[in-house]
Amino acid sequence: MKRGLFLSIGMLVLLAATLPLIAQAPVGSHIYAYPPIRLSDLPQNPAGPSGILPVQFKAAYGFNQIANQGQGQTIALVDAFDDPNIASDLAFYASYFHLTPCNFQKVKVGSPTGDSGWGLEMALDVEQACALAPRANIILVEANSNSFDDLLAAVQVASSAPYNATVISMSWGGGEDPSELSYDSYFCNISNSNGAVTFFASSGDGGHGTIYPSASPCVIAVGGTTLTLKQAAPLANFLQLNYGTENGWRDSGGGVSPYESQMSWQNPACATWSTTKRCIPDIASVATNIPVYDTYGYGGWVNVAGTSISSPDWAAFITLVNSLRAAQGKGTLSQAAYDLYQAYYSGNYTTDFHDITTGNNGNCGSQCNTGPGYDLVTGIGTYQANNLAPALVADTN
Repeated sequence: MKRGLFLSIGMLVLLAATLPLIAQAPVGSHIYAYPPIRLSDLPQNPAGPSGILPVQFKAAYGFNQIANQGQGQTIALVDAFDDPNIASDLAFYASYFHLTPCNFQKVKVGSPTGDSGWGLEMALDVEQACALAPRANIILVEANSNSFDDLLAAVQVASSAPYNATVISMSWGGGEDPSELSYDSYFCNISNSNGAVTFFASSGDGGHGTIYPSASPCVIAVGGTTLTLKQAAPLANFLQLNYGTENGWRDSGGGVSPYESQMSWQNPACATWSTTKRCIPDIASVATNIPVYDTYGYGGWVNVAGTSISSPDWAAFITLVNSLRAAQGKGTLSQAAYDLYQAYYSGNYTTDFHDITTGNNGNCGSQCNTGPGYDLVTGIGTYQANNLAPALVADTN
């Protein structure tokens, strides 16, 4: 748990809360981001994994019907500080779940020191990427600190040569501030020698409310759900789907940004709440009951919760899509957010997405409630990956 004193415009604000803490300040060197991850409320057992295992996750969302494993693509996870055990923990995780040994590289920007809180976040990020896109090049970029200046410098390293990641996940955020508008350039219209870059960020774990960088109009904001499998026992057929029920997670971040402008394709989806300001999140995925193997800050297996789960999961999905596109001689998605909303507006919405219509993230009326179609808790919903992937592969951009 972390507590701290943070700057806002013209005054000091003391926020006393457990993770995630939301930080506010007018300049990046004084804005500090925190990862939206926490231990779940379920019993912990360091000796063995508990929760929704990778094979169950894939069967729930249809990843098990996608043969591609991300080959030829590079996905980057950007975090702060250092986890000295991350490579060995990932290797153990991949071996335990019989995954293809993942092609992993850790990149330090500056001289980050160890931090066990961020270490759990790093373990989650790289292990989820390995579980869903095991043949991709997986790069963990460690920022020198959790200041926005350092984190955004790490984002820039991830999207540039020699790493040239085309999908970047950021499972962290800080409170919105007018100065954030100057940071959007780190995410807008970014490309490298491997193609256009798609950015994902967690929407936060504080319930109703918005954080940055998920509020950026050039970042795909990912909210959270709780997922119940249709069948708890192992499936007889590996290709069988096992989606049960799904609700909006009570702590999923979401709302209307006070500063960022709305993208044209969010209207009319978000018109109920705003026709001019950015609505958050765009999409969602499960944010509870996921096992992580971490020996730096913990004694082995940990069951975690948070939209920190959702962001790397969606990033891994788009990595699969880009790999499928490459196999057909196409480039990476150049406007993934637009494409997702076009799928929402199409007649195939309920085939490509799970529409989350139950659950809430607060007591603020319609802004805090899920409902049919787009909402400010789960966005346009969660993926039916086996159907959405072919649709995105077919897009012309």
